Amino acid sequence: MVRFLITFLSVYGAVHLYLFLKARAALSPGVGLSFVMALFLVAMVVAPIAVRLLDRQGLFLASRYLAYICYTWMGLIFFFFWMSICLDVFNGSMRILALLSGSANSPFVWTGKNSFVFLTFGVVILGVWSAFSAWQIRLDRVVLQTTKLPAGKSTLTIAQISDVHLGLMVGERRMSRIIRLLERAKPDVLVCSGDLVDAQMERFDNLATMLAKIKPPLGKFAVMGNHEFYAGIPQSERFLKAAGFMLLRNQEYSLDDLFRIVGMDDPVGRRRYEEEAAANRSERDLLARSKSQVFTLLLKHRPTVENESLGHFDLQLSGHTHGGQIFPFNLVVKHFYPKQNGLYRLDKGSTLYVSRGTGTWGPPMRFLSPPAVTLFELTSQDIS
Repeated sequence: MVRFLITFLSVYGAVHLYLFLKARAALSPGVGLSFVMALFLVAMVVAPIAVRLLDRQGLFLASRYLAYICYTWMGLIFFFFWMSICLDVFNGSMRILALLSGSANSPFVWTGKNSFVFLTFGVVILGVWSAFSAWQIRLDRVVLQTTKLPAGKSTLTIAQISDVHLGLMVGERRMSRIIRLLERAKPDVLVCSGDLVDAQMERFDNLATMLAKIKPPLGKFAVMGNHEFYAGIPQSERFLKAAGFMLLRNQEYSLDDLFRIVGMDDPVGRRRYEEEAAANRSERDLLARSKSQVFTLLLKHRPTVENESLGHFDLQLSGHTHGGQIFPFNLVVKHFYPKQNGLYRLDKGSTLYVSRGTGTWGPPMRFLSPPAVTLFELTSQDIS
């Protein structure tokens, strides 16, 4: 945790220092205004940590309002940073071309107050658009054919939610939208591939009650994501149970000859909470017992695929990446999770689907990565 805080404060602080230097160079504020600006930026650097501390002390309203301020600011400064870097690269390129052509200056270099104001205006536009996009939850439909549905069962529908991050900033309004989509979809099965919760969960019984009203005929299943572990294992388990989910912690569940679900804990549970982790049953051992003629669904929070598991599951449902959430952060995420959004055909007849997520984490914004509830329609494939 200490290493994470040092890294976060160093990187996030450097981004704010970059903004401060850009603002001073463009606007030439006086000493007093520079001091106020610096004080505000320092406060925004440490504010995310203060949010968690206030929440743990039970100061819910203070932590919630501060979260909206500091995480909205986080999204805005992220937009400013990458847009400003792009402008710096453009200006640098123009200066190099000017020197190569024998000119001391380039007419295309854009700096000063006008460029800073333009960037600020662009940041506001992207911020508003992204905040609006974060509320537009889609119902994505994916049709898959399988030979493993039993006789007399031509279709099976599975709804997936993931990375909702219920907590300080994501609450009843978003849950109401999710529930409306699920009621419209009428799935046979509902699954959550982790990170349904985010913060201290003792205050959010009403959210569990809302979600408990969704009762698919074949059940609701969930796995522990990294944020379930951060929120606390007992709290997360109680919330998921109250919401009507069967929690699969390195466990399997079979419904006659219709389908089989294997659910795995997020790796952070094994690394950081070993003494409270579920029985250390490996994914390979659980899947190896599967019947080849039964459709097998694998729930894992992170979109990692074990080579030994290929051919032992039909569909793996994952999340965690948020599809990058705010472009171009997806380019960074892709380095760690090459399969970060959508459907991927794997070897030996297995398939992976990675959800963009149904909520937001950090900034209440989504840019070129809209939130979604995914509905899978499994249809019987004729093999004759």
